[in-house]
Amino acid sequence: MSENRRDFIRKAAPAVAAAAAVPVIAAATPAAASGHDPGGRRPKKKVHYPGSEPPENPLFSPVVTYGNLVFLSGIGAHFDGDIRAHTDHVLTELERNLEAVGSSMAKVLKVNVYLNDLADYDGMNAVFLGRFGPEPGVRTTIAAAGGIPGDSLVEIDCIAVI
Repeated sequence: MSENRRDFIRKAAPAVAAAAAVPVIAAATPAAASGHDPGGRRPKKKVHYPGSEPPENPLFSPVVTYGNLVFLSGIGAHFDGDIRAHTDHVLTELERNLEAVGSSMAKVLKVNVYLNDLADYDGMNAVFLGRFGPEPGVRTTIAAAGGIPGDSLVEIDCIAVI
């Protein structure tokens, strides 16, 4: 009986190894490496730019969709004003970007808030409260060491679903 098992394993091993290699070979094809899936089974990354034209040399993408996920890069407020004015501006821009790709504030899963000064936490929260609906996504808030680029008092990014 054990001789039959050994014989089976000896004969089956090459077939098992060949079957295991098929996904590796498929993943190594140019189509798989590029993210292009002619069968449409995999999500695709799409970058969205305001005005639909990408800048000549983009440093980062402002909005990226991948399947039904939406990733928004950090949005700041680059004008004179207090934390409430900056937070309101940033949340309004966040909402506009989400709606432009078919999402909404209520569909946000994760928010990162970067404050220039942790002393602005209460003022930011006063404007933030209720903007993401009755069941807001999870949130992380930090004070950014060294401040926020462009002299914004707050920068916010998020991940949402469509």
